[in-house]
Amino acid sequence: MLENIDFTLIDWSRAQFALTAMFHWVFVPLTLGLGFMNAFTETVYYKTGNPEWKKLTKFWMKLFGINFACGVATGLILEFEFGTNWAAYSWFVGDIFGAPLAIEGIFAFFMESTFVAVMFFGWDKVSKKFHLASTWLTAIGANISALWILVANGWMQNPVGTAFNPDTARNEMTNFWDVLLSGTAVNKFIHSTTFGFVLAAVVVIGVSSWYLLKKRELLFAKRSIVVAAVFGLISSIALIVTGDTSAKNVVKTQPMKLAAMEALYDGSENAPLVAFGILGGSETHKNINANSRENFVFKIEMPGMLSFLAHGDFKTFVAGIKDLVLGNESQGIMSYSEKIRRGHIAAQTLVAYKDAKLNNPDGEEFRMLKAKFEDETFMNDYFAYFGYAPYYDENPDVLQQNAFKLVPPISLTFYSFHLMVILGFYFILFFVVVLVLIFKNKYHNKCWLLWVSLISIPLVYIGGQAGWIVAEVGRQPWAIQDLLPVVTAVSKIDASSVMITFTLFAVVFIALFIAEIMILLKQIKTGPKIEEETSNV
Repeated sequence: MLENIDFTLIDWSRAQFALTAMFHWVFVPLTLGLGFMNAFTETVYYKTGNPEWKKLTKFWMKLFGINFACGVATGLILEFEFGTNWAAYSWFVGDIFGAPLAIEGIFAFFMESTFVAVMFFGWDKVSKKFHLASTWLTAIGANISALWILVANGWMQNPVGTAFNPDTARNEMTNFWDVLLSGTAVNKFIHSTTFGFVLAAVVVIGVSSWYLLKKRELLFAKRSIVVAAVFGLISSIALIVTGDTSAKNVVKTQPMKLAAMEALYDGSENAPLVAFGILGGSETHKNINANSRENFVFKIEMPGMLSFLAHGDFKTFVAGIKDLVLGNESQGIMSYSEKIRRGHIAAQTLVAYKDAKLNNPDGEEFRMLKAKFEDETFMNDYFAYFGYAPYYDENPDVLQQNAFKLVPPISLTFYSFHLMVILGFYFILFFVVVLVLIFKNKYHNKCWLLWVSLISIPLVYIGGQAGWIVAEVGRQPWAIQDLLPVVTAVSKIDASSVMITFTLFAVVFIALFIAEIMILLKQIKTGPKIEEETSNV
């Protein structure tokens, strides 16, 4: 069945969506963190009446606004691409996936849009109390907006609260709360938003350090650094904790992603955790096979730690790539080939059901087929693997080759995961050092640390992108885990049209990114301005 698929179209469609999503994630996380930092500093201003805190708030608020506008622009394009590039996906799960996106658009977006205007333009037009409330509601609205997007993405990683309707050939939501409160969705939201808090803290410290290097706005810079370092340290610890919880969810719902994250080919008890490693093999999702082995040029590993972190027990078995693809009877792991066969049976049953309904809806055959889709055993043992069906082939050798095509790109997933983890622990150390030195009044004299703070700004963005690579590349080739592969989720359009729009989007996004950087740099060089207080009652 794979021979009839236009992989050029799929590759370009994936590339276009990845391009849009990655640029979107450049703009969004800064607004998530800066929103709450602005709310906190304005609260201090409201309580003290000190105009220095108003100056501080208004400066960082401008940087928030620049990113907010860019995030909205890329976010709208991202949502339209579900219809233009992934029409089959939208048809198959639109009833489920569309719900959180609709809530995000109706509730969170309007909440942000309403109060962000008051936040920016209402300083001298509304009371201080109402303005403060608007700032808090804007911050909350931005994070609620992220909630619904991340719930939708979490459902793609772990589809729950749904049922398949054979009459429409679509998945339909059966329990909204299962979708909203699944462990995957909750952890993805907390993990992603706390990253936004960490990123905002690093940006504030980095920009403030530039002022200290230039001997400008010293009081403003020190106050900003104190607020950001405390905010960042708390958030970075939460980021590590939620990252660990997210990994435990991956163990349960996406074991192949975990195996790719650790480049674990052969599973074992007392499985080691690779703290650092350099892969030496050439295995990719295109040429991995049954003879592939874990191949490191160099690695530092901690014996038993992967088993312990995954299951809380050093002796627990952790499945490797080959265990999942070829099966492991002693561990009760079904092979991908068997899943593909069962998925093929489910797909054939659905075709027979549709034909019987069309030709003789009152006949015995139709009733028997309908009973199958109402039978829990059939749905759990066969239809649960419906998404594997496109990889079926009658030739056993080709079937096994197709099974290995369900393995994600290993090197990219492995390096992205370890880079993300290393940077996560780096930022905890970074915030601790900054806090200690700022309270000892020595931070501004440490020129090397001021430069480290500046360099940390691109590092935190790299860490965020690495995290999304792990999340999205690590679950390939699935658009929805086990339910829908990307090969069948794509729109039936000409690949050349996607190439053209990819190029256009790339030009627009790069131009938007450059424009944002130039505006931000201009604003930073101008610096904060103190304004005369006016009476607001």
